[in-house]
Amino acid sequence: MSRGYFSDIPKIEFKGPESSDPFSYQYYDKDRVVLGKTMEEHLRFAVCYWHSFCWDGFDIFGAGTFERPWQAGELDQEAAEHKLDEAFDFISKLGVPFFCFHDVDVMAAAATPQEHVKNLSVMVDKIEDKMGETGIKLLWGTANLFSHPRYMAGGATNPDPEVAAYAAMQVRNALEATHRLKGENYVLWGGREGYDCALNTAIGHELDQLGRFLNMVVEHKHKIGFKGTVLIEPKPHEPTKHQYDVDVATVYGFLKRYGLEDEVKVNVEANHATLAGHSFEHEIQLANDLGVFGSVDLNRGDPQNGWDTDQFPNDLREITLAVYYILQGGGFETGGFNFDAKVRRQSVDAEDLCHGHVGAIDLTARALLNAAAMIEDGALERFVEDRYAGWKSGVGAKMLSGDLDLAGLADYAVDNNIAPVRKSGRQEYLENYVTRFTK
Repeated sequence: MSRGYFSDIPKIEFKGPESSDPFSYQYYDKDRVVLGKTMEEHLRFAVCYWHSFCWDGFDIFGAGTFERPWQAGELDQEAAEHKLDEAFDFISKLGVPFFCFHDVDVMAAAATPQEHVKNLSVMVDKIEDKMGETGIKLLWGTANLFSHPRYMAGGATNPDPEVAAYAAMQVRNALEATHRLKGENYVLWGGREGYDCALNTAIGHELDQLGRFLNMVVEHKHKIGFKGTVLIEPKPHEPTKHQYDVDVATVYGFLKRYGLEDEVKVNVEANHATLAGHSFEHEIQLANDLGVFGSVDLNRGDPQNGWDTDQFPNDLREITLAVYYILQGGGFETGGFNFDAKVRRQSVDAEDLCHGHVGAIDLTARALLNAAAMIEDGALERFVEDRYAGWKSGVGAKMLSGDLDLAGLADYAVDNNIAPVRKSGRQEYLENYVTRFTK
């Protein structure tokens, strides 16, 4: 039952593109069928617990600005339950199917491992009841191994094995809670799994620690019968100078080294992709091609800032391309679009949080329609296929199959006196093509 913080927010309904009601969807019609699936099935939207209901507007330069009632004072059991009531009321009003959480997001503060286990268990009971009442499902759960001072030098990669043991306690209980709540994924975000100074860091040792820890997580997943996907969320830096999970390519190399490439996939975040110097669609396309695409945290950064600002997305072209590559890869399986985004510190009203989500949901629904039109048109896919057609037969196919070695390929060039003809990549044409579909 709502405590009333969001009582002035109406149920958000689809009213169509002509609607001027800011508390309505213009494009997100969850039952509309696009490419054989409903919008809800394609997009699998989730609301994140941490930015939406835990963050109080604090930043490194100033105290919180929101003053939400459950944030007054210590996060005790009453406050945790108040926050739960308000969170599920808000998510229900948005009409999206999923939520995501860290362990400490939902529970009363704990001073000891025993208290942590107890407090989380109490709230899992209550979350399960809420899910039953509302029909809202869990996209993924995770453990916060970065906020508490004990994790100042990392969790699994900490120089102190007792800190790693504390991290194991949190992950075990969060994974088991996710399993009990029928979560579809479990995420590990190594918020401080990296280093600030190489002079005091045994990098190879820490990588081995992290590799073993992740193998333990996978072993426990199978032991308890959790059928969901284990995900790693890449991020290049901040809070540490160098993260071990910099980007999709780095994570894939890590997974290969520790024998986890068939067990773990990636949760790609838009803002993390751009902080790594990549585009959002690059990380999605690469994850697809490497066979590790899992889920998405949808947000954006600010190009004038050098940190993870986690703003709600508003670039239709960027999200159109992201959805296009997700569709090209076959779409989400267990993953979805989680809004890992927060309103600005000056957006202090309940309705601001609503407007952030409504705008992002509508933007992504529009992007789905645009991407589906591009898929149905097929011109972009045909262009790429034609550009690489030479690799399907002849010398290209022989090279890829191993029928030609380096000397054989070199001999082919000499024997045939080849003179390759330059062929345009048509970048400007293709960029114009995407623009025509971005509407």
